[in-house]
Amino acid sequence: MTPVPHLYELLAALPLPTLAIDKSERIIALNPSAEALIGTNAKGRHFITILRQPQLVEAVEHTLADHTARTAPYLAGDAGRDTTYDVSLRAMPDTGIVILSFQDVTHLTQAGQMRRDFVANVSHELRTPLTALMGFIETLGGPARDDPAARDRFLGIMTGEAERMNRLVGDLLSLSRVEAEERVRPTAQIDVGSVLQTTLRNLNPLAVDNGVTLKPDLGSDPLTVLGDADQLLQVFTNLVENAIKYGGSGGTVDITARTHAHDTALRAPAVRITVADHGPGIDPLHIPRLTERFYRADSHRSRALGGTGLGLAIVKHILNRHRGRLRITSELGQGAEFTVILPLENAGI
Repeated sequence: MTPVPHLYELLAALPLPTLAIDKSERIIALNPSAEALIGTNAKGRHFITILRQPQLVEAVEHTLADHTARTAPYLAGDAGRDTTYDVSLRAMPDTGIVILSFQDVTHLTQAGQMRRDFVANVSHELRTPLTALMGFIETLGGPARDDPAARDRFLGIMTGEAERMNRLVGDLLSLSRVEAEERVRPTAQIDVGSVLQTTLRNLNPLAVDNGVTLKPDLGSDPLTVLGDADQLLQVFTNLVENAIKYGGSGGTVDITARTHAHDTALRAPAVRITVADHGPGIDPLHIPRLTERFYRADSHRSRALGGTGLGLAIVKHILNRHRGRLRITSELGQGAEFTVILPLENAGI
């Protein structure tokens, strides 16, 4: 019998996985959440045989000895997913019992890792052009000081690297602004057709330079959504520009817009805008990760064409703000389709 009346009932009322260890170092009670975490056969067993992880075991031993509150990490794996817990250890006065409660902090661990990855990626993206610039500056100040041909060639390369850094900083600032506004729903009535026409006018010179024909088919239905015109222009500019640069070898880029009274993705009235190219396509392996920051299906080609690896991440966050979706389909050799799904003004989403 446990030395504390109704100990199990007390633990069962707690939402976090919680267990109790007595001075004999055995687990004397645990709630259903703890059973799901460490197993249903834990009661009555020595805590070391169940918890096993050295930092937590050491914390339990010390708390049993001196009754001082502590915290320790606990790592669990389930169905291929790693979960991180912060375990709080508290001694119950005059009982010799230590209570352990497990709080899931996986999201905090993941957020920290994402920040570290982001800083590492930005540093890498900036280091490459900076290293090139420093090398050319050193060369221009030394061996190429009196070589006009080399100087002109190096200055051209330096200009390209500086423009690359400028694009990266611009996209980073844009991503920061978009993320800051992501939870603020736009309220202005926007004609998507007008935004698409502006996009096509702006990008037609690029299409001509790349030997690509833009073929719009926007239909006759009104395409009114609640949105931010500048942000939607950024979305469509990114998608059409990518189609021209990466899929333009197919000769045409098709831009279509159609309304749906009950779109399956949003379960509401919506407009679908599809940008389709007829180029080499994208390996389906890459598609789930294309909207990640700095992820590139073809890193060398993307950098050569001036890509920063942030464009589709910006698109994703803008569409999140608009309660929209992005669908990507592609097969190697069959081109790629990027579909933007936006709720119509009367969708009520």
